[in-house]
Formats: sequence, structure tokens, C-alpha cells
Amino acid sequence: MEYSILAVSFKKMESTRKRLELTQFLVELFEKTPHDVISKIIYLLQGKLRPDFEGIELGVAEKLAIRAISKSSGIAIKKIEEEYTKSGDLGHAAAIILEQKTQTTFLMENITVERVYETLFKIAKLEGSGSQDMKIKYISSLLNDANPLEASFILKVLLGTLRLGIAENTMMDALAIAYSGNKENRKVLEYAYNVSSDLGKVAETIATKGIEGIEKFKINLFSPIRPMLADRVKSEKEVIEKMGKEFAIEYKLDGERVQIHIENGKIELFSRSLEKISSYYPDIIEKIPKIIQAENAILEAEIVAINENTGDFLPFQELMHRRRKYKIEKAVTEYPITVNFFDILYCNGKNCTELSYSERRSKLENIVKENEFAKYIPMIKAKNENEIAEFFENSINAGSEGLMLKMLDKPYQAGSRGSHWLKLKREYRNELGDSLDLVVIGGFFGKGRRTGSYGTLLLATYDENTDTFPSICKVGTGFTDESLDQLYQILNPKITIKKNPRINSEMEAEIWFEPELVIEIVASEITLSPIHKAARDEIRKDTGLALRFPKFTGKIRVEKIAEDASTNEEVISLYKGQNKAAHDKNLM
Repeated sequence: MEYSILAVSFKKMESTRKRLELTQFLVELFEKTPHDVISKIIYLLQGKLRPDFEGIELGVAEKLAIRAISKSSGIAIKKIEEEYTKSGDLGHAAAIILEQKTQTTFLMENITVERVYETLFKIAKLEGSGSQDMKIKYISSLLNDANPLEASFILKVLLGTLRLGIAENTMMDALAIAYSGNKENRKVLEYAYNVSSDLGKVAETIATKGIEGIEKFKINLFSPIRPMLADRVKSEKEVIEKMGKEFAIEYKLDGERVQIHIENGKIELFSRSLEKISSYYPDIIEKIPKIIQAENAILEAEIVAINENTGDFLPFQELMHRRRKYKIEKAVTEYPITVNFFDILYCNGKNCTELSYSERRSKLENIVKENEFAKYIPMIKAKNENEIAEFFENSINAGSEGLMLKMLDKPYQAGSRGSHWLKLKREYRNELGDSLDLVVIGGFFGKGRRTGSYGTLLLATYDENTDTFPSICKVGTGFTDESLDQLYQILNPKITIKKNPRINSEMEAEIWFEPELVIEIVASEITLSPIHKAARDEIRKDTGLALRFPKFTGKIRVEKIAEDASTNEEVISLYKGQNKAAHDKNLM
């Protein structure tokens, strides 16, 4: 398949944010795509080469890409950098530079999607001595045969800056229309995606085997299932309103959620964001297979750091010392853990997600043999506010951060957030009524004792409708010297020359970052703001929402991707909730 077809489609998609138009462009593209290429097209549309859990990253920096453009075009690096500074988009800058080259080039070979994909895959696999030079060679070979438009999108994929604003649901709508003629079949596709976390595989299946093939989609070991998520509640009363009669209550531990896949002694661990994290937990790899009484299983658990002397739970940030690339053995010794199981999704070749919570909990307790290292998360069944309140206090005293509340008769809904699961956290009882997970988009240099680091950070929510990150506040409190140093180390590689086009901010930061890092924030309240862009025009025209007296909780949410951050809709809900609470209080 000629790559030019894909490049033209990319260009059309960049020109709109309207879901119906995007869907139509996708349908037209899929109808032109050979069945053996569709999975590659899907991955490239997502700006990746393989599903996230395989951990295939291109790892191409801007400076290396600029060298490759220079090699292909014969134009000096300085001139390319000037063009990049002017446009703020290296793909666009490359198109302008290569336009000059093509005027004198007569021998250009058409490039295919297959060639681009395979070349990018080779680049992603390169490492060690000489890898940088090889990457430049591969990139320039593509650019040599690419026209300016093709080159622009090759580079955007390489650099991770392809932002088409296409939600996964939109892609599934288009796949359902293109290959089954019925948009309603999206639901079947969605189930297949939720249990496989691989949209490329889903696309290939419907293209080659039709909707019948999708209906036969099964859970596969070592391909993670997209996790079920919980709605937030602020009080015991709200729990009763949403849960009804009897329900389960579990401790909500302050750790790292993990999905454990195991078969015949082989074991892999996946994070909440589907990242493979087995290398960080060699003690789990060694110990857990010995206590699982099943041929194969997929289990969910919370990994929590503990005080070895007292057995007390430690904060999430202590666990993050395990995320070092080196000296893992030392980290295992210094930061001991427990593995706390709470669900089972697959067992002895059978799908458990369709079972009720009660059935899954019973099966879990039959499969996992508890010891000091591995335990079940404490759980009781409750019917009223008093039982919730008592268990809540017990959970806090035990070092947890609150409660998870689950309907007893409901199945596991992979990839969805809903009222079948609720969470009640201690932070939710502050004035705002919640904590927020926000994306770091910019920074301001510190002064005094903060000289040499970032004294204040600019934060954003996630806007699902536009696939952008609108600003909501600056935060400069709650930081320790250690956390500031840690954030500085994490953020430095994410510095960009120009503001990322997905960032929506009227406020100018001293330095901009790729919108990737998520941190947890509490605040006194949410207020209307003429400056910040979160929920702009939703409450009042030309006005957004901002946080008053925001404070960093100390939690760097490395397990979350930027798109997992608190959304505009969540912030609007909190804003309306606090106003209602204030109104009700005034009526007393």
C-alpha cells in the first residue's frame, strides 16, 4: 500500500476535530487498506508500532531527527533548526526543507506503508554502540524517497508528535462500518479490545474474519486485560444511594495496581497503564508462582511498600524506588513489599470476568494460598452507612487511603468506569471533596533554596473531546527538597523548544514540557478563572475553571499516562458539587 494514501489521510484528519468527519475519513482509509496491512495502519494512527504492553518505543530525539533531515536534504543543521523554531513543528519544518530538495531531485522511489513500518520497527530495536548512526541512516533513507507531505508524517510518528485527536472509540466505529456495514457492532469490537488491549489485532481480525471472528475473541495469557475503574464518591450516604442493598467493601491501598499473568511457572506483571513491569519486582516473579494453585491464571493485586519491622503500609512514593533502571536487587532489599490480591480475571483456561464479584472473590480465595508476602485485601459485606464508616476508620488506621465499594452481583467490566465500583478516599473529605490527577505542562525556575530546580509547575486537565491539555493551575506548595529533585530529573528529558500543540494555555511558562507526567493535587476549592482553559465556556462564557490553593500531595503517578488524568468533566462535576454543598449548608 502506497504511503502517500496514509499521508493524505493524516492531513485530512489533522484539519478537523469533528468526530463524524474523522470517522468518515477513517472509513475511507480502511476501505483502501489491504487486509494484511490494516494492523500496521491502526498502530500508526495511534502513533505507535505495537500495543503498549509490548514496550516497543522509537526513542528518537529531535536532534537526531534534525541530523537525518540534514543528511537527506544536504541542508545545514542550523538552517533546519531555524525553520523548526519558526514553525514549532519539526514535521512541518522538514516538509519545507525537503520542498527545496525535491526541486533538484529526479529519482524518487514510491514508498509503501509496509516499508515505513518495517523501517521504523528496525529503528525501535536498535541499541548499543553505533545505534545512533544507524538510526540516522534508516531515517534519511525514508526521507530520500518521501515527498514533503510523507516526510512530515514519518517524522511525526518517529518523534511521537502525531496528534490526530482520534479516540479509540472513533476508530472502532470506523472499523465496524468499514468491515461489517453496521456502526452498532462497535460494542463487539470494544469487548475484543478490552480483553486484548491490542486494537491492531482487533482490526486484523474483523478485516480477515468478519464480525464472526470478533465474536470468538478470547482472553489470551500475557496480553493484559484493560482494567475496570471506579467512580468517585464523597460520603457514605452517596455510597448507599448508588449501591443499594448489600455490597462489598475493600481497603483501598496506596500502592501500585498490578495484573499478574501466570502459566506453568512463567509469570509477567503489567501496570494499570498496561506497561510490562516484571523487571521491577523480581521478588514477585520468584515467590508468587509457588502460592498459586492453578495451571494458569490472571490475577489483580495491589503492590504496597511496607515497614519490614512493623508490617505497616508505607506511602506510594516509597514504592517508586523500585522504578530504578539499575540496582534493582538493592531496591528489593531496601523497599520490601506485600502483594495484596483483590480479583481474578482468568483461571484454568476459563474467562472469569463474566462471573459476579462474589463468585470471583470466592474463586480467588481458593486459588491464592496466603502467606506473609501475599495476602487478600481485607473485605467485608455491608448494608448501611455505619458499617461503611466503621470499616473506613479501620482502613485508615491500617495505613490504607480509603475504601473500594463493589456490587456483589456484577461482572468485571474490562476497560470501563462505572458505578458498579466506587472509591471513597480520605482526601475526598477535604474542602474540595477530592484529589485530582493533573498533567505537568510547564515550569517556572525556583529562587532561593529552590534555585537549580523548578519552583512552580503549570498543570492541566485532560479534555477528552479535543484530545488536549487545558491549564487549570500553578502549584508551588507541598514539595520537599527530595520531591523537587525527583521531579527535576523526570521532567528534564521532557523539555520542548516550543509548546506542544496539545497544550491549551494562555499562561506562558518559562519552560514547556511534553504533556506526559501526572501528579496528584489537592486544593481548597475550584473557582472561575479568566486565565485558565480547563472547562472553558462550560460554566460561563470566556471563563475557565482553576484550583484555589493547590498543593502537591507527594504522589507522582508514574503508573498513569497523561490521558488518565482528571478530565474537564470531572472538574465540572466537582465544581457543581461544591456549589450545591455550599447552597445546602446555607439552608440549614
